Amino acid sequence: MTRLMQNNLVKALLAKSIITKEHLDRADTLMQAERCSFVKALLTLNISANEIYKVTQEISNAPRFDMRAFDLSIKQPDFLTTEEMEKNLIFPLRLKNGILYVAVADPFDSRMLETLRFKSRAIIEPVLVAPSQLVAQFQSHGGVNREKLQNLFNQMEKEKPSDQDNSEAAVTFDLLSETDNSPIIRFINGVLADAITRGVSDLHFEPYEHSYRIRFRIDGVLQEAFAPPEAFRDQIAARIKVMSQLDITEKRVPQDGRIKVSLKGKIIDFRISVCPTLWGEKVVMRILDSSAANLNIEILGFTDIQKKNIFDAIAKPQGMILVTGPTGSGKTVTLYTCLGILNKPTTNISTAEDPVEINLEGINQVPVNPKVGLDFAAALKSFLRQDPDIIMVGEIRDLETADIAIKAAQTGHLVLSTLHTNSAPETLTRLINMGVETFNIASTVHLIIAQRLARRLCSYCKEPVRVDPRTLEGLGFTSMQLTGEIFGPVGCDMCNKGYKGRVGIYEVMPISDTMERMILDKASAVDIADQAELEGVDSIRKSAIKAVVAGVTSVDELLRVTTD
Repeated sequence: MTRLMQNNLVKALLAKSIITKEHLDRADTLMQAERCSFVKALLTLNISANEIYKVTQEISNAPRFDMRAFDLSIKQPDFLTTEEMEKNLIFPLRLKNGILYVAVADPFDSRMLETLRFKSRAIIEPVLVAPSQLVAQFQSHGGVNREKLQNLFNQMEKEKPSDQDNSEAAVTFDLLSETDNSPIIRFINGVLADAITRGVSDLHFEPYEHSYRIRFRIDGVLQEAFAPPEAFRDQIAARIKVMSQLDITEKRVPQDGRIKVSLKGKIIDFRISVCPTLWGEKVVMRILDSSAANLNIEILGFTDIQKKNIFDAIAKPQGMILVTGPTGSGKTVTLYTCLGILNKPTTNISTAEDPVEINLEGINQVPVNPKVGLDFAAALKSFLRQDPDIIMVGEIRDLETADIAIKAAQTGHLVLSTLHTNSAPETLTRLINMGVETFNIASTVHLIIAQRLARRLCSYCKEPVRVDPRTLEGLGFTSMQLTGEIFGPVGCDMCNKGYKGRVGIYEVMPISDTMERMILDKASAVDIADQAELEGVDSIRKSAIKAVVAGVTSVDELLRVTTD
């Protein structure tokens, strides 16, 4: 700590109240544990990168430099490993005449500069760079050159569209392979690699009468990524169908498939849906993130009391846990996380999914196929003859599936499933409307989780914003919550218009004895919601407000993902 207090940047940040002594203690602990720089530790603690950069500019005489103007094709001095550079936010630019020019986020970090001077045997000339630019440089190192993809359009224009020789597709496609000279193949590979690098969840290839566009869904919001020549719509669709081993001659009916690709040694799965439209085949590709199978419940965004309610529910040997929310709200991730906690050698777990998105080792996963009579109800009936302990049903869509799931929950099995409703209380009335008897619901359903996904504010550039207190009060903010700072999006090299990643917004409602009696009396969803509030359950709106107050998301996102 004494060493830190000698750093001019530390003194300036403390003087301007951008950090506190508590931040300093936590940063010092992080620096020792991670062997990282002071600025890197602050960014890990979600201190604004913009604020850090502004203060550094004020107190430093080091020349400024924009990393975006640096030619990365020039070989950089390799005195430090990539890990060392990333942890210390330092990037050697060029060695010339015995002087090593170094991009730094903290020109006062004498320890790292001295280390570099010793390794290089050169005079060190620090150059000040925005921390967000350095982080972006390390994240994109070896990534996809988007300009290169755009240049492929010109090559594609020179080639007359024709049916390609779509022979055997490889099991796994290496997206960075340079062995294929076909612009179409290299273009598709580049688009997929770019999507993976940018954290895209879905890719849309869309044909129109006089145009063709490719859109990416990033953090739940679609945005246009490329507009290739529309004359190549058929070739693009054909290439994707070849990769997913679909029938390229069939263009009249929808088709579904999968693609397995390799990027920098990592295997990524895509789920493919091809649908005929008026002007050609629209292709939607969903990236199946296998890391969802290994998520720790600690990082999903649940509060302590919500986690306790979940652990209490999944610890029970029987009963039903329901997860509800619209498509794309993260229900699958929540279910997989719970299954990961329950997955033990002593437990038999079977799942029925449409489709199976992630392979889970040690769990018996069944892809439903209604065309051959294997729907959710049929799979459930089969599971009950397979000596199960835990059953997961992808979705309860009809009364037959609901009845079988409830019977399973009443006969010594823990059942997890999903429904499409707006809130936890509405899930109970939805089951009643489907025709499920109230005494069955009251005796089996132990916990309901309603959820949404809100875009997370970029920790590098978010800034406090002024919002009319009357507006916040109208949204449900309490007088205590109105006293805190509200943050909004700015936008930097590290994010997508001020947002980076998503955070779960949850309503976790355990079914209490009082609620059971209300269900038996066919109480309305409003009455059950009132009772849940009395018992301390945060609604989706209240959870979103807490996320806004904590600086995790914005008021705009609160309005986008929640309703009264």
